[in-house]
Amino acid sequence: MSDIIVTNHLVKKFGNTTILRDINLHVPANGVYCLLGPNGAGKTTLMKILTGMISKTSGQILFEGKNWTRKDLKKIGSLIENAPLYGNLTAEENMKVISQLRNADNKNNDNILKTVGLSNTSNKLAKHFSLGMKERLGIGLALVGNPKLLILDEPTNGLDPFGIQELRNLIAQLKTKNITILISSHMLSEVEHLADTIAIIGNGKVLLEEKYDHKTNLEQVFNSVLQKNGVLND
Repeated sequence: MSDIIVTNHLVKKFGNTTILRDINLHVPANGVYCLLGPNGAGKTTLMKILTGMISKTSGQILFEGKNWTRKDLKKIGSLIENAPLYGNLTAEENMKVISQLRNADNKNNDNILKTVGLSNTSNKLAKHFSLGMKERLGIGLALVGNPKLLILDEPTNGLDPFGIQELRNLIAQLKTKNITILISSHMLSEVEHLADTIAIIGNGKVLLEEKYDHKTNLEQVFNSVLQKNGVLND
């Protein structure tokens, strides 16, 4: 399986502070890649670099085997931090606005809304959506333009158990559509359900990157790797 995203010795500094010091990732195409790490490990910073929100300090990013350029953003959808929703618009109207902003065909919008479970929201305004519905609409907006790579930063944050289950089902469904999904998460129990590949980040580096067999106790692996590398105290 080829890698859709590869980073080589990626570095990000803010002033004199180094957030990412030597990030080497290999994200296989058409799977779910879960990025794990403690608070402050740099997961969101890395995702912002991959989506063009901020620039790297040094290092290399390859997308589909070639040097990443901003043109590749047409093939990358993302939901980082808060979904860019217009509260006074319906789900369908939000989709149309984003399609226009991205100069994307909106013929597939109905299918996207069906995929994320929002095809029957009718005239309900986004500001009246539950947190789970807003998250799913945010993912729907990220799917405008049929991206090959979907990047989700902590998508289960703040969701109740029902919302988490809905999101898990959605991600499993997207995986069948040949979309590569890169997720960061603190919820190891959810990663155990979703991940094909895991990476653990600490001290600004990738400490572990491997396929996940869904049998290994992820919490034990996570704590062991962080302790071994001095990120957690014994």
